[in-house]
Order: sequence, then structure tokens, then C-alpha cells
Amino acid sequence: MSADPPPASPGSPGSGPAGAASGAPAGEPEPADLGRAALAAARRATRRGGAASRAGTPPARRVAGRRGGWSGARPDDRDPQPFGDLMRRLVDDRGWAGTVTSAAVAARWDILVGPEIAARCQPESLRDGELVLAAQSTAWATQLRLLVPTLMTRITAELGTGVVTRIRVHGPAAPSWRKGPLRVNGRGPRDTYG
Repeated sequence: MSADPPPASPGSPGSGPAGAASGAPAGEPEPADLGRAALAAARRATRRGGAASRAGTPPARRVAGRRGGWSGARPDDRDPQPFGDLMRRLVDDRGWAGTVTSAAVAARWDILVGPEIAARCQPESLRDGELVLAAQSTAWATQLRLLVPTLMTRITAELGTGVVTRIRVHGPAAPSWRKGPLRVNGRGPRDTYG
């Protein structure tokens, strides 16, 4: 007597038209059955691992101290920031405070001292709180030295305390007789040209 194979069940491979059409070899599951098995395994893992994954390390997108990881009603680092705050933070981080202050003095010079004084002198530099002014003439340099307390009051009122702590005024530079990179020590030019 020969042993007959067991009857095939209706969803098993090789049974009926679906098994014949899929072309799966005998004894291997169909691709559709593999997909269903993978989906069922994923669902079981989700049910089992949901509580375990919440207890573990938070995902990268979550924010510390926030449930769910999304921005709420309170301010957050990911929220849009005011432009002025961002610029202040950038200036502080890069160490540009001195340069920005010098540029503010130069840009607002007419407003700080008035148009008459601004026409007769210009700021040259602002370093460590010392503002150096170049006057148009020696007479204006003398006049500005007398006006230093008034200028300090105006600048402090406009820019704040500690920006300018001292003002130094100098007149126009004297002409230089020096020509070229070399120099010979001696008496210099005299009134004997001819």
C-alpha cells in the first residue's frame, strides 16, 4: 500500500487556484502569507514594546521636559525669535560689541553732537572707552576741548553709560617734510632754500 499525502487545507500552499497561480514551491509559504505574518509580528511588538520604548531614552525629536516632544503654548528654543534678540546674541557670541559701538558713534555723530560741531570735527576711533576726535582747525580743537563735558553728557544720554569714558581732541596734522621710506637724522628743513 502506498501512503497518500494529507489533504491540503484551503489557505495552504499548492491548494486550489491561488497556490497554483503563485508559483511558490511546495512546502514554502506564499508571499502574501509572509506579509501577513510580518504585519502581525509588528503589531504584537508595538503592543508589547510601547510602554518599554516610552520608558527608555527619548527619541531625538523630543524636547526635554515636554510630553510628546512638540512645542506647546510656552516659549521654546525652536520657536521664532525676535530679530533684535538674535542679533544681540550673535554680537555677544562673536565679540563684536566694541565694533558695533564704534559704528554706532560714527553713524549717529550728527545726532549726538549737532550739525555745527559735526561739520567741524569727525570721530577717528573709539577704543576702550576713549573717543578720539579730529578737529578741522586748531581753533576748533581748542573749542572742542572746552566742550568735552557737554559732549560726554550728550553721548552718555544717547548711547548709555560706559560707552565713552574719555574724549581726546587733536587738531589737523602738521605737514610732513619726509619723503620716501628712508630717513637721515639731522636738522631738517630750514629757511635757506635759495
